[in-house]
Amino acid sequence: MRAELDNAIVSFQIAYSFNYKLAYSVGRKTLKECMRMTQDEFYMKEAINEARKAEEKGEVPIGAVLVLDGEIIARAHNLRETEQRSVAHAEMLVIEEACRKLGTWRLERSVLYVTLEPCPMCAGAAVLSRIDKVVFGASDPKGGCAGTLMNLLQEERFNHQAEVVSGVMEEECGRMLSDFFRKLRAKKKAEKKREL
Repeated sequence: MRAELDNAIVSFQIAYSFNYKLAYSVGRKTLKECMRMTQDEFYMKEAINEARKAEEKGEVPIGAVLVLDGEIIARAHNLRETEQRSVAHAEMLVIEEACRKLGTWRLERSVLYVTLEPCPMCAGAAVLSRIDKVVFGASDPKGGCAGTLMNLLQEERFNHQAEVVSGVMEEECGRMLSDFFRKLRAKKKAEKKREL
């Protein structure tokens, strides 16, 4: 018991020195779990939680969080079907929420975490909002504009570029999307059979 307590104290000290807000925000989680996660993984898990909310609503499971100075300042998930708005992507909604909360369109020093590589619209919004870094989980071979089809976030002709980190918790993010679309195809197939 004494050895476990000593290990927990050392783990907390390491977590605290790593990022005190991260250490504080994982108070309900075990220290061992905290130490296994990188900072990007921690925030990506929060984006995944948002994606699950989207899935519960029948939306494509994409979630995003925006972090400023180690604190999550905005959270959002895909609401395109719910709101019937083509621009209701998780990234657009999280940027809107952050701008509202901070009272500015300039989101300098912030980091956007999103479960799927941003599309052209969302990558453009990140650039125009002056987001410093974009971290995404799964690549998007059909619309990804953070390195897959093109990289709008690091286009030198723009007056702002963002650092890009790809593949954070890629397997979990990708599996969530493929499971969603597999279930959707099965549902449509079953509905088609009933119509016959």
